Amino acid sequence: MTKTAPQFGAITPRWLVRFLDLKPLEAGTFRLNKVDENKVIESLCAHEDESTLPATFVQYEESPREYRLGSINAVLNVHTRISDLLNSPFDQVREQLRILIESVKEKQESELLNNADYGLLHNVPESQTIKPRKGAPTPDDLDELLTKVWKEPSLFLAHPRTIAAFGRECTRRGVPPPTVTLFGSPFLTWRGVPLIPSDKIAVHSKDQTSKILLVRIGEKKQGVVGLFQPGLAGEQSPGLSVRFMGIDQRSLASYLVSLYCSAAVLTDDAIALLDGVEVGQYHEYK
Repeated sequence: MTKTAPQFGAITPRWLVRFLDLKPLEAGTFRLNKVDENKVIESLCAHEDESTLPATFVQYEESPREYRLGSINAVLNVHTRISDLLNSPFDQVREQLRILIESVKEKQESELLNNADYGLLHNVPESQTIKPRKGAPTPDDLDELLTKVWKEPSLFLAHPRTIAAFGRECTRRGVPPPTVTLFGSPFLTWRGVPLIPSDKIAVHSKDQTSKILLVRIGEKKQGVVGLFQPGLAGEQSPGLSVRFMGIDQRSLASYLVSLYCSAAVLTDDAIALLDGVEVGQYHEYK
C-alpha cells in the first residue's frame, strides 16, 4: 500500500503574501506619518540677485494613523494515542500542524484584503475608485486604473473569474494579453503589469460582480507594505508562532498557532480599485 501525506484542497498559492513587502514592527504598532499637502513647500528658481531666499518647512499631519497588528489564533488538539501509534510513515502531529498552519495563512490573505480595519479593499480612497465603462472588465478600464497608480504599479489583484472575464474581452478585441512567468507560474499581464489571481476577492453571487485592485508595493516606493512582529516565541515564519500548551487529563496534547499581521497603504496613490465589474459575460466568436 502506498501512503501519502494528507492532501488539503483549500490551499492556494497566496500570491499576495509572496509579493508583499514585509516590514517588522516594534511593540506591534506602526505609525504612518504623512505630509500635510495643504502646506506649500516653497522654493525659488533662477535666483540671480541677493534677495532673501524663502524659508519653508515640511508639515506632518498632526494626528497620524496608527496600525496595530491583528491576530489569527487556532488551537490543535491531538490525542497522544494518535501520535504514539499512528506516527509512521508520517508524523501525525507535524502533518496536522502543517494543515492548520496552511489554513491560518489562508485566513491571513483574506484578512489582508477584507479586514474592516486594515484590509486593502477597505482602504482605497474614494478618489482612487472607478467604475467599469460597460460592466465587464475591458482593456480601457484597466488603462483607466493605471492612470490612478501610474508611479511604478506592481500588480493587479483579482478573482480568477474576473481575470478570465478580462481575457474574454481582450480576445473579443483581438488584443490577447501577453504572459509573464513569476515564481515559476505564468500570469496574464496588461501594459506589463501582471494580473495576480486570488479567490479571497469575492464574486457576488447575486449579480456576478467583483473587483480589481491595482497596487504599488514596497516601502521605498511609498506603496503598500505588510506588517509583522519579529522575535516571537516559537517563531516558524514572519509573524507566525507555534507553541506547545501541554497535555491535559484526557491525554490531549494542545498546540497554539498564532499569526500576527496587518497592512498599511503609505500614500493614497499607491492603490486603486475598479469596482463592480461583471464576470458572467460571454461572447460568440465568428
